[in-house]
Amino acid sequence: MPKQSALKITIWILAAVPFIMVLGNSMLIPVLPAIQKSLNLSLLQAGLLITAFSIPAGLTIPFAGLLSDHVGRKTVMAPALVIYGTGGLLAGLAAIFIAKPYPYILGARIIQGIGAGGTYQLAMALTGDLIQDQERARVLGLLEAANGLGKVVSPLAGATVGLISWYMPFFVYGVLSFPIAAAIWWGTKEPETKRRAESLPVYAQNLLKILREKGVNLGAAFLCGAVVLFTLFGLLSLLSDLLEKNFHYGIFRRGLTIAIPVLVMAASSYYLGIVLKKQLLKIMKWTIIGGLALVALGLFLFPLAGGVFLKVLYSAFIGLGTGLVLPSLNTLITSSAPSSERGLVTCLYGTVRFFGVAIGPPVFGLTAKFGQHFIFWATVGLVVAIALIALFLIHPDKVLPDSLKGGGDGKQHSTYKDATLG
Repeated sequence: MPKQSALKITIWILAAVPFIMVLGNSMLIPVLPAIQKSLNLSLLQAGLLITAFSIPAGLTIPFAGLLSDHVGRKTVMAPALVIYGTGGLLAGLAAIFIAKPYPYILGARIIQGIGAGGTYQLAMALTGDLIQDQERARVLGLLEAANGLGKVVSPLAGATVGLISWYMPFFVYGVLSFPIAAAIWWGTKEPETKRRAESLPVYAQNLLKILREKGVNLGAAFLCGAVVLFTLFGLLSLLSDLLEKNFHYGIFRRGLTIAIPVLVMAASSYYLGIVLKKQLLKIMKWTIIGGLALVALGLFLFPLAGGVFLKVLYSAFIGLGTGLVLPSLNTLITSSAPSSERGLVTCLYGTVRFFGVAIGPPVFGLTAKFGQHFIFWATVGLVVAIALIALFLIHPDKVLPDSLKGGGDGKQHSTYKDATLG
């Protein structure tokens, strides 16, 4: 198979990884009330089904990255997807065959979260390994768009299969993840050169060198990624609650409405990837600053809106801003380290993103106690502060390798500076 054809197949398979990873929580959220009722759970116990997935995933991500730096990306990704799917199947089988299944479902969700930790960020790292020129930005934008599409589809898919039974979403994880794991193992290509297993002292020394040279840029980038996802997911959770309680939207109408800002995010991520490919160094920093400004604007206006139309419009500002920020950050961070340390650096970024997502909904839930104006405008202050940090501390020219700084002729090409495809 020609190298370019193999690369395209690999890219489309990798795009399926963030899509399925985001189903882990989002698909379950619409059926949580049914789970709570069927198993006679408290609200806290039902919420732990989300926590039991999120915390192990966040803690596992850096270890998966470190391991992938030594044994290869797909050697970690494919088994991780199998673990992810197995956890889902175990949860579903426990619901069918065990009289009081809650503790077993909780344990299965922990297994599933451990598997999820070895997925999306390694797909980003493998993209960085394979593509050494400005095409990398476009492909990373595609992966971010696939992640956004999963956020759109998953609540509707969860609600649909939940009509059959509350435990059916657990089986969907296995049905989807096993074929994708097989495709990763047999259908994707990694660089031909054998990965040299560095000793831990050498690995740590190289990692510390990266942090000394680029740590300020990376730290600012990590903060940007965390704050936009903290804001987006906090906003979406609150919007869902408002649509149900204040506007009496049903589950599908609610899901379709919430999908609007996420679709805006996914579309802007994809198209920005195309633009970045052509003018990467010139506009990368300013898309981050501009995206954060849009997020702050949406946050400022949202509490002032009375009707659904304006609330969704201002939510779309936040979705658009997030879509402008993330592809640039993904390219900046995956390009900050050589392939030998890229897995860990990228996965540390993934952990920060993951905890940003996890913290957003409970913080925005505090609007019931403190009011929308206080929570939203306090978050505006946080976003503006991080935008100023990005303005003064993010310097793409000090982070990006030479292969990503040149040209910008817009022609699609891919070079393999570290290695070639097998």
